[in-house]
Amino acid sequence: MLKLKHIAYSMLMLTSANALAADVLNHKSPYCGCCTEWTKHMQDAGFDVKEQLHEDMNPIKKKLGVTPELASCHTAEIDGYVFEGHIPADDIKAFLANPPKNAVGLAVPGMPMGSPGMEYGDKKDEYYVYAFNEKGQVFKYRHYEGNK
Repeated sequence: MLKLKHIAYSMLMLTSANALAADVLNHKSPYCGCCTEWTKHMQDAGFDVKEQLHEDMNPIKKKLGVTPELASCHTAEIDGYVFEGHIPADDIKAFLANPPKNAVGLAVPGMPMGSPGMEYGDKKDEYYVYAFNEKGQVFKYRHYEGNK
C-alpha cells in the first residue's frame, strides 16, 4: 500500500511540473535587454519561453488587445491569454491556475524599477499588475510596494 501511495504521489508531482511548463511566446524588440531579462525570469520560474523579434511592436499589441494605457515593452502569449510587460511569474502562475472571469490577460504598464527584468540594485518602484478584458476594462490584480 505504501508503494502505491509513493507511485501516486510521484505521478502527481510529474503532472504538476508539466502543467507549470506552459509555452510562452514573448514578442519583443531585438534591441530591448530588459525584455530578455524578463524571459530569463520566466524560464527560471519553469516556463518554456520562445522569443519572437519585431521591429515594430504596435501591430502586435493592437492585435492582442493591449491598449496604450496598459502598454509596456514586450507582449507575451500563454495558453490563449496575453501578458503585457514585466509581470512577476508567480502572478502569471496564479492567473493561469484561476483566471478571473472574462479576463484575457494581465499587464504591468510602463517599466517599473524592481519588477522582473527591471532590477537595479535594491531600488523598487510601487506598481500594480492589472487584469483586463476584451472590452478594455481594467481592474487591479496585484500590488507591489516600492521602496523609494
